[in-house]
Amino acid sequence: MTPFERKVLTIVSRIPVGRVATYGDVARLAGKPGAARAVGNIMRRGDRPGLPYHRVIAAGGALGGYSSQQLKRSLLAAEGLTVTPRRVVGFAKIRWKGK
Repeated sequence: MTPFERKVLTIVSRIPVGRVATYGDVARLAGKPGAARAVGNIMRRGDRPGLPYHRVIAAGGALGGYSSQQLKRSLLAAEGLTVTPRRVVGFAKIRWKGK
């Protein structure tokens, strides 16, 4: 595992219940702004049980890629978020910017 991957997973582990961060937010917090696609690739693997991968979404509140968008919607809804078929409602209010 690379240092960047380690940082990304640490950041994802800190996203609070009921909040979301974008792939770009996570990349920026991991020290590589502009590496949103790399974050997405790490999220796609999803090989660390217990990490809230579902809390990482695309820009503007869109759900983004996920093995099962239905599962992602369900997990976010279970945390109290309102989710349409393609995006999280009230994204600006629930966006986690880290730290």
